[in-house]
Amino acid sequence: MASLDDLLTTQKNGVVAINSYVNALNILAGVNNSKEVSASKVIKSSSGWLATVSVIVAGSTQGYLYDTNNTSTTTGNRIYAVPNTIGTYQVQVPFATGLYFLPGTGSIIAVGYS
Repeated sequence: MASLDDLLTTQKNGVVAINSYVNALNILAGVNNSKEVSASKVIKSSSGWLATVSVIVAGSTQGYLYDTNNTSTTTGNRIYAVPNTIGTYQVQVPFATGLYFLPGTGSIIAVGYS
């Protein structure tokens, strides 16, 4: 017969496993959401995970998201071309340095990230 300590340890291990699973799902869903972004902006200045991009107002040209924490971008760190079509897009891309948005002409977006 199992002791009370054995039962409590089993319960604790189950809770830890469930918490790990929920945290992994949250990262993929994006724990944080930006407000509307319509100008060049560093959205996050450290590493993370880009989950979704919502195009609220379609611009006349594409915008871009870069893996950088400053506004001097190069095409070498471009991680996503933001479509100039209204909609929500699942991106699921990690970034190492930061997340910077360079909008297309007239576009407004919001992003979900962790």
